[in-house]
Amino acid sequence: MTNLEIYFDTTQKPWGKLFYKLVWEQLLFAKEMKILDFGSGFGITADYMATFNEVLAIEPNKQMCDMGTRNNEYTQIIGGIEAIIQIPKESYDLIICHNVLEYVDNKDDYISTFSELLKTGGKLSLIKHNRAGRIMHKAIFENDIEEALRLISGETAIAQNFGEIKYYNSSLIDKWVSLYKLKIIDTFGIRTFFSLHPDNSIRESEQWLESMFELESKSSRIKEFIDIAFFNHIILEKV
Repeated sequence: MTNLEIYFDTTQKPWGKLFYKLVWEQLLFAKEMKILDFGSGFGITADYMATFNEVLAIEPNKQMCDMGTRNNEYTQIIGGIEAIIQIPKESYDLIICHNVLEYVDNKDDYISTFSELLKTGGKLSLIKHNRAGRIMHKAIFENDIEEALRLISGETAIAQNFGEIKYYNSSLIDKWVSLYKLKIIDTFGIRTFFSLHPDNSIRESEQWLESMFELESKSSRIKEFIDIAFFNHIILEKV
């Protein structure tokens, strides 16, 4: 299997599905909206959101789009930021941008464009890698202490399919809030516990999944757990 096929296979595992279930719970407000899913990957979230929304999905990797399973109708475009700059301003109620900005240099340009495309009161859903969470994963799940030490010293992390992870923190998000007519309305942690369990056979259990979903849901708004989660989910609103 290629690295991309392995990645897709992981999204279909019970713990991969748990990630999306948590994300979708945090986006329960998204009903009868016009949605842009930028960097839509395999289209898993775009497909789910298209059940009860009008969705445009944009993804530069054609292979990822081709590998996805589509159950609902939505529009898919192969492309990047150039694909959205011609869209009329204030077109969307919700823009989804999950695990994308880590891999671009001009983050400000993306957020500026997203703000222009949002209606007043529209939401921007950002999911970002959290450095502390990756260090926890390396040290505990992978038992790779040397890599954890390297990362805690500020060195670069690499995602197998996407390259260097260019982490960004709350100070940059605060800058976006001040520059682009945005305000933070919610912050969540995702994957605080479930990726640290060393025994995959236990993670196949329905009871484990139900209990872990409840634990992740309850801890997702608690700051101490947000700080060490593998991902942070920030929801902003255009004002």
